[in-house]
Amino acid sequence: MNATRTMDVRELINGRPFGGFQKLVVFFCFVIIALDGFDVAVMGLIAPQLREDWGVTPQELGPVLSAALVGLAIGALVAGPLADRYGRKIVLVSSVLFFGFWTLVTAFSGDVGQLVIFRFLTGLGLGAAMPNAATLTAEFAPERKRAFLVTVAFCGFSFGAAGGGFLSAWMIPNLGWQSVLVMGGVLPLLVVPLMLWKMPESLSFLVSRRAPRERIRRIVERIAPGVADGCGEFTMPSAPQQLGGVRLVLSSHYRFGTLMLWVGYFTVLFLVYLFSSWLPTLVRSGGYSVTDAAIVTSMFQVGGPIGALCVGWAMDRFRPHGVLLLTMLVAALAIGAIAWAVGFCLNGGSVGMNAMATCFYPTEARATGACWMSGVGRFGAILSAFAGGQMIAMGLPLGQMFVLLAVPAVVFGLALAAKGLSRRAMPHLRTA
Repeated sequence: MNATRTMDVRELINGRPFGGFQKLVVFFCFVIIALDGFDVAVMGLIAPQLREDWGVTPQELGPVLSAALVGLAIGALVAGPLADRYGRKIVLVSSVLFFGFWTLVTAFSGDVGQLVIFRFLTGLGLGAAMPNAATLTAEFAPERKRAFLVTVAFCGFSFGAAGGGFLSAWMIPNLGWQSVLVMGGVLPLLVVPLMLWKMPESLSFLVSRRAPRERIRRIVERIAPGVADGCGEFTMPSAPQQLGGVRLVLSSHYRFGTLMLWVGYFTVLFLVYLFSSWLPTLVRSGGYSVTDAAIVTSMFQVGGPIGALCVGWAMDRFRPHGVLLLTMLVAALAIGAIAWAVGFCLNGGSVGMNAMATCFYPTEARATGACWMSGVGRFGAILSAFAGGQMIAMGLPLGQMFVLLAVPAVVFGLALAAKGLSRRAMPHLRTA
């Protein structure tokens, strides 16, 4: 056996069936994002009971509901460069521990001011978790399945948010609103030891940082037992320039694509959060019944996970930019017509953007690129809270509101089209 032979770890992952060890990684990321989804939805679930118990006005609840979104944006912007420098695993474990702890502390809040502070701190951890979970999934996925597997992991968000709703329906009347926060804090804290024990560090990251050979070999053995015997060095495709994550994301090779990802994710999260938060009110303002509003909103949410899986599957088989462009053009046409189709396209498009970001950047900058896109996008979510209220205050007819909301979907499509054209003009770019 030649003890000096080298092994390209990306070729190893791409050339083998998707095995049990890699499925375990995706499962961990699914669980992390599910916990994230539960925690993001938790304040909306307890808000009605909080108003009743504390006599809180809607104006006072606004900062409570938006504090976590601000934390999410900042957490994502900070966590990306940290993950590209110190590793995906340490940042993921720290973020889950952080948002679990502060969610638990939030259960013991004494006033609205404390709720705002604790939800902001919780958001810092939440913002770091999701994009890094997507990054870890992408780096253990073969390229032929990468977009689909990232969307599978992101389906955890809907699972966690929906599960939280069902549990809250029983827990709040019987145990009080604090019980939901206690559960939302304890569950992540219980998962942390399992992550430390069983969840691996990214193989691509370890190779790019020239980690000890034995540490890399142990992970390779779990992916393909016996393959690493006699291997003297592990390699992978390198970035076009050996720069830090931030400098690489903003370098001339990636700058335009980065800006288009930011524009696209900003607009799609603006629409996703606006519809999630304001769709019942928008439908009611159009003269429909409470029942109609509830059905439309439910269909919007049902379309989300289905759309995410379909978009991810299609992105692995066709041109990813074309898939997302078509998805959002359909969304622009569907807005105001069929809520299920809107949910399918918007939620599918937003998850597809995360898959695209993890495919666009090399290992050295993947976490930074995905996290910064997520952080910028969160500002679109924050803006949606004000935009929805303003549209309702203006008293526009429902049809005109939906026409206005089609504009961001078109902007998203144009940004993706521009990125796709620039990508074709730079065929030298290669991710690892």
